[in-house]
Amino acid sequence: MLRLAEILLFLTPLALFILWRVLAPFGGLSARFVAVAAGVIAVLFLTLLWYRGVGSMSPHASYVPPTYKNGRIIPGHAAPP
Repeated sequence: MLRLAEILLFLTPLALFILWRVLAPFGGLSARFVAVAAGVIAVLFLTLLWYRGVGSMSPHASYVPPTYKNGRIIPGHAAPP
């Protein structure tokens, strides 16, 4: 999911430029379209910032890889320092 968001953020300026070039002969982009596009980009950016805070571990924590114990897989996690 995160890679998809990064790719979308990377390709958004190109897509907007192509839209502008296609729609420019017909009067350009409407103000409403530009506002909606800016809102979508802002929501995507804020979601990435939120996910960064939720999905990250402390810089001093140690990563414990997944292990197999008693027939169960224990997922990887951050161990306290």
